[in-house]
Amino acid sequence: MTDTRRRVKVYTLNEDRQWDDRGTGHVSSCYVERLKGMSLLVRAESDGSLLLESKINPNTAYQKQQDTLIVWSEAENYDLALSFQEKAGCDEIWEKICQVQGKDPSVDITQDLVDESEEERFDDMSSPGLELPSCELSRLEEIAELVASSLPSPLRREKLALALENEGYIKKLLEIFHVCEDLENIEGLHHLYEIIKGIFLLNRTALFEVMFSEECIMDVIGCLEYDPSLSQSRKHREFLTKTAKFKEVIPISDPELKQKIHQTYRVQYIQDMVLPTPSVFEENMLSTLHSFIFFNKVEIVGMLQEDEKFLTDLFAQLTDEATDEEKRQELVNFLKEFCAFSQTLQPQNRDAFFKTLSNMGILPALEVILGMDDAQVRSAATDIFSYLVEYNPSMVREFVMQEAQQNDDDILLINLIIEHMICDTDPELGGAVLLMGLLRTLVDPENMLATANKTEKTEFLGFFYKHCMHVLTAPLLANTTEDKPSKDHFFGTNLVKTAQLLALILELLTFCVEHHTYHIKNYIINKDILRRVLVLMASKHAFLALCALRFKRKIIGLKDEFYNRYIMKSFLFEPVVKAFLNNGSRYNLMNSAIIEMFEFIRVEDIKSLTAHVIENYWKALEDVDYVQTFKGLKLRFEQQRERQDNPKLDSMRSILRNHRYRRDARTLEDEEEMWFNTDEDDMEDGEAVVPPSDKTKNDEDIMDPISKFMERKKLKESEEKEVLLKTNLSGRQSPSFKLSFSSGTKSNLTSQSSASNLPGSPGSPGSPGSPGSPGSVSKSTSQMAAITTKVILNGDRLTSLLQTRNLL
Repeated sequence: MTDTRRRVKVYTLNEDRQWDDRGTGHVSSCYVERLKGMSLLVRAESDGSLLLESKINPNTAYQKQQDTLIVWSEAENYDLALSFQEKAGCDEIWEKICQVQGKDPSVDITQDLVDESEEERFDDMSSPGLELPSCELSRLEEIAELVASSLPSPLRREKLALALENEGYIKKLLEIFHVCEDLENIEGLHHLYEIIKGIFLLNRTALFEVMFSEECIMDVIGCLEYDPSLSQSRKHREFLTKTAKFKEVIPISDPELKQKIHQTYRVQYIQDMVLPTPSVFEENMLSTLHSFIFFNKVEIVGMLQEDEKFLTDLFAQLTDEATDEEKRQELVNFLKEFCAFSQTLQPQNRDAFFKTLSNMGILPALEVILGMDDAQVRSAATDIFSYLVEYNPSMVREFVMQEAQQNDDDILLINLIIEHMICDTDPELGGAVLLMGLLRTLVDPENMLATANKTEKTEFLGFFYKHCMHVLTAPLLANTTEDKPSKDHFFGTNLVKTAQLLALILELLTFCVEHHTYHIKNYIINKDILRRVLVLMASKHAFLALCALRFKRKIIGLKDEFYNRYIMKSFLFEPVVKAFLNNGSRYNLMNSAIIEMFEFIRVEDIKSLTAHVIENYWKALEDVDYVQTFKGLKLRFEQQRERQDNPKLDSMRSILRNHRYRRDARTLEDEEEMWFNTDEDDMEDGEAVVPPSDKTKNDEDIMDPISKFMERKKLKESEEKEVLLKTNLSGRQSPSFKLSFSSGTKSNLTSQSSASNLPGSPGSPGSPGSPGSPGSVSKSTSQMAAITTKVILNGDRLTSLLQTRNLL
């Protein structure tokens, strides 16, 4: 059997003055050679790893708190604590610590907390103890001055705390408090306020245990009602006894647990409401008070988890149809507070807490509660559901997939959540926003698990799109049956709520497009969702129209041809173009977002969408000249069409690529040598340096693609230069800029260029009728054939060869 006496939790104090749980293990004390002294060792109970190795330093101040805690500081701002499962184990380790330091185990602190100056240390050595004035009404002022003067000195604070403990001084002060209240002695009550406040700042656990005991805590709160800085006293005791009611929705049989709950509530009230806000210098003096509350909460949660009868009764009454509405509301509110209470726990404690709730059947209970008519009960159940989703979304996903095998879609837990989101009564849709965030967490593949046997992403998304997606999109489909949104007016709370709800749904659908693959693609295409969404582009609510545009932009951003074919087949750019034209010349978010979408198509060169936009919407967009986006799209389209109309050019490029990258390197070097060794006389004689296999090629067939390539290249360069010269660096162009891309002009330019450059044409440089002709037609043709053949041999010299051709 495991020795539970030595079972401990190790805690460290973080920068936010909160205790972090470092793990559970078993503590021992032994001599460690490396540290040269007796040390505390804690080994994890899970794997035996070393959680703590701390030498018991003779000068370190160790504190024993609440019979099961040992707290100390190892370095500046590094506090440690051991929380024992049993008091006997704590006492045993405490004796070891006191034995090393030569202290009596009956003390609760072994050393002074802070080093003093030599002068103070010498002064205090001459007075080993602190003598308190007799506890009398006439000496309250003297006692208050003594407490105030002791606070700046850690040694004096320690001696004052020991004196208060040993003489039972606090209870005597509380007796005088009753006397002062009976006599209405306001001056004495003000002195008692200062004294009790000073005792809090002593930061001593033993004193807190006395003040927070059942018989003393209300009198301590009474003393703190008489703040001298306030004109009237506060009524804290009246609030705690009359206003604040402890509702025991399920009877708690353990009296210790019940007393701990009362104590924690009252101490938390003292910290938050009664004590004044501590100054920067006083904040660290209340660290023990924070620790007291923290460990009390850990203890309460643990005691409730261990009480199986309590939790069983709780869930049984929650799901029992015979339970009246008022009782059920109290039960749900208790469970909500219980879950909220657990958020202060460390991760390991919180894991154990939620596992216990899961084993008790919290998710089936929530499903029953969410199906009820009481709005307040449903709201509390939604908050509980949010705690569960944030803790472990996989647990929730597993539950809803299992219940789908037994229940209809209408009563599935996740569909109930969607329905509550759609039917949120809050004018600001606060609940709907919360639920949308939870749904987003549930469908996020980033937090889904994958194992060797199954993939949670595949299974859950398949379930979600089959059983739940139709419920989520129902409001969207209902409001987009026509060409305009059916409920789209500026006025009316319900109409605005409808627009906000549709925006939330679109936000989740956009998330699905980005993170899901074929599930959302099949759903959008099969249900024609994008066409219905784009109906909202005509909405009078700009935020809703932008949500619709963002949804389409996310789809286009995927560059998926399945989506692109769907968009083109259904002409789904039409609502966007209409919205762009209706927006007019206004320079707003709608204008910028639409232009950005078309710019993305141009920059990414999405050929199918480019052709679709120009072929169907060019006439509507050709006059937009303050940006070059649409004219750039037109240019892309023209270049694409030219490549399609001249397949020989593509084959020519293929030939060049093949010769450039696929021919043997040594062959290339030999041909380059032959090229440079060939003199002009050989060129004039018409001899072409070609491989035997290439000599049979027809010169005219070779020249034709070269000539056409040069014609198109020149035309393209001239057009692009004209566009670039007109482009404004700011991204918006001069309204007077006009650039015609009409097919007639383009054809004329092409035909003129072709006619002027063809060999033998009247205007060509090598023709007999052109001015400056270098020679006869046959000589020119022979030279051109030779040069062109060399192009076939080596594509790397294409540019220099073409320049040579222009010079001939």
